[in-house]
Amino acid sequence: MSPADFVADLFNPDLAFLGKALLIAVMSATVCGVVGCYVVLRGMAFIGDAVAHAVFPGLAVAFVVSGNLVLGGTIAGVVTAVLVAVFAQQRRLKEDSVIGVFFVAAFALGIVIISRAPGYAGSLQQFLFGSITGIPDEDVYVVGGTGLVILLAILLLHKEFVAVSLDRESARAMGLRVFWLDLLLYVLVTLAVVISVRTIGNVLVLALLVTPAAAARLLTDRLAVMMVLGPVIGGLSALVGLYISWSWDFPVGGTIVLVLTAVFLGAWLAAPRHGLIARHVS
Repeated sequence: MSPADFVADLFNPDLAFLGKALLIAVMSATVCGVVGCYVVLRGMAFIGDAVAHAVFPGLAVAFVVSGNLVLGGTIAGVVTAVLVAVFAQQRRLKEDSVIGVFFVAAFALGIVIISRAPGYAGSLQQFLFGSITGIPDEDVYVVGGTGLVILLAILLLHKEFVAVSLDRESARAMGLRVFWLDLLLYVLVTLAVVISVRTIGNVLVLALLVTPAAAARLLTDRLAVMMVLGPVIGGLSALVGLYISWSWDFPVGGTIVLVLTAVFLGAWLAAPRHGLIARHVS
């Protein structure tokens, strides 16, 4: 399928779901590209993966009761993040151990809950791997509105997030409330994960958080540039991934992730200063 044919399909009234899927994929990838910069900067990839597990029971409950997926996933993610923050104060246990306990338990709870819903197998596959079909109009507005809230919070607290990410002890000495900033960042990561689940699925959503920002990190030494490159890479990869998946009937979530991975590998090889080629030439 040529790009012109793809554009024609986007504006075909009989394929209205395709345009909505593109909007949700690009919006969620862009938001994750911004949030992911903090995830990469702080070495939080494990936490990002754990949050993806944590939102699952909320999504499952919302699905079973025909409720709002974003609200259900957010509540589950926030509750689990608070539990981790509280239990991590116990010095005998490191934070990663507490995360491993609660986030995996949350995912297991989600599997049990959704197993009680009619059409269990299909529902679970949709949650885990995403689906571009049957996207209601309200999902577009929910994803767009939630994405704007996330970006606004980041715009207002960017300096604080950077300070905590680079040096937590110095941030405390400056009077910043590190605990609450950590908790808010967990919430923002949770929201970014929830709005991305519909298109890319719960299993693959970590790629949207980490891969665009990791590629941007290889391409620049400046955080401001990285914060721009991350969402651009995410948004364009979502567009290209959806085009390829629609043209060749590939799973959309997996295709977007493979496009992102290809971009990352390209940056790893050809980045001007930190790429493999540049390091060997110099």
